[in-house]
Amino acid sequence: MSLKERIHDEITAAMRSGQSLRRDVLRMAQNAVDLAEKRDRRPCADDEIIAILTYQVKTRRESIDAFTKGGRPDLADKEQAEIAILAEFLPTALTPDEVTALVAQALAETGATTPRDLGKVMGWLTPRTRGLADGRELSGKVAQALAGANLAAHDTSPGAPASAPGATPASSPGPGAEQRKP
Repeated sequence: MSLKERIHDEITAAMRSGQSLRRDVLRMAQNAVDLAEKRDRRPCADDEIIAILTYQVKTRRESIDAFTKGGRPDLADKEQAEIAILAEFLPTALTPDEVTALVAQALAETGATTPRDLGKVMGWLTPRTRGLADGRELSGKVAQALAGANLAAHDTSPGAPASAPGATPASSPGPGAEQRKP
């Protein structure tokens, strides 16, 4: 049974059991899939439906943040319930240990060492984690790992001076800088 058929069957079951929230959430998801099929003029495959559902979850997470900041915990709770319904149709999310292992593998595969390589690493990771991990969380872990690798590469030995000889502190003007007179 395809994911689209499963969603359709769950809508029917929700209608029969009187679960209005579940029915409405699944109808919104089905409408998003139908819209994508009309736009592309072809039926969506299961992985495309998973991408659509993942986007639906992402928008709801953003809404939860906005409702929480706006002092509307009731609406945030409703959005959380909608995420729980959509999560039933998504693959199981990666554990934090699995994400950390994938980040380490990505750093090794791409040869990334500086924060400038974030895009390269995310390009390697994104297809492997689509629908399995939150992109924002993943990007944060990659940035943290790259910053740690960059700091480790630039560590100085214990006896080395803190700054280069002749360097001026950042707060004082350098040579030739004009001084303002009061």
